[in-house]
Amino acid sequence: MYIEQAYKGLIDNWRYLIGLLLIVGVWQFLGSFPLLGALAAKDGGMSAMMSGDIGRMSEVLGSNTFLFFMLLTFVFGLIAVFLVVKYLHRQSIKSLTTSRTKVDWKRIFFSFFLWASISVLFVFIDIYFSPEDYAYNFQLVPFITLAVIAIAMIPLQTSMEEYFMRGYMMQGLGILTKNRWFPLVFTSLLFGMLHIMNPEVDKLGYGIMVFYIGTGLFLGIITLMDEGLELAIGFHAANNLTAALLVTADWTAFSVDSLYRDISEPILGWDMLVPVFVVFPILLIIFSKKYGWTNWKEKLTGKVLAEEEFFKLDN
Repeated sequence: MYIEQAYKGLIDNWRYLIGLLLIVGVWQFLGSFPLLGALAAKDGGMSAMMSGDIGRMSEVLGSNTFLFFMLLTFVFGLIAVFLVVKYLHRQSIKSLTTSRTKVDWKRIFFSFFLWASISVLFVFIDIYFSPEDYAYNFQLVPFITLAVIAIAMIPLQTSMEEYFMRGYMMQGLGILTKNRWFPLVFTSLLFGMLHIMNPEVDKLGYGIMVFYIGTGLFLGIITLMDEGLELAIGFHAANNLTAALLVTADWTAFSVDSLYRDISEPILGWDMLVPVFVVFPILLIIFSKKYGWTNWKEKLTGKVLAEEEFFKLDN
């Protein structure tokens, strides 16, 4: 009963509207001030800022510095989510995270290490079979700097997206619509749309939105089936962390000092679709076997309990 955990707080519609505006405002507006200030202090920073070109802004600040300030906006956003939930909704962070009696860190770490292992394996298989597509990019000091920033801040970035999308938005929409399928579909589409400004979309075309929306759908499914955010938090952190540390390219959102640089001509190929249509379903089977998931139809498309029914069962 993950969605119904929202009943443990104040669920007035106006609270979700104000909360949404506050979170987005802090994340996108207030959180951008440090980045804008850093750009303004650099020669050429103002013109790069006005252009909105991520590549130019990264070049002005340096890739690692730009990454830090970009991730910092999500730290502001995560703090905003927690403050809105705690003080506006009077809901505990635990009930936003999970329906279990406490947060299951073992689930987070299992999901993290499972997907990190698979991601690393896929990368090195591709490097082995297509070495001409990669250039060894390791430089000790820049890589260590990247690693420190990434390990410290990427889990905060991905947690913000999970707490906002699969947590706050999913619970709020579920309570509003009294069903599970609408928040699942809506948050998956919204998750995809939030990536539409990524450089990858410009290079590969809108077909890559299948990957982003499919990933959002996968994260939504494991949240509803497992009745908590733990698996989604672990998966998302592993996905972005391995992407930042292992392989970069000039046309990606994480154009940083990674271990390898992808120098191939960017095309939308099967490798973008295999995760959504092959790997993610396999992961769902693994998770379902490990955690004993049943009653898929009801958990993904069924009705959300009324408040009085929930508290009767919860007690």
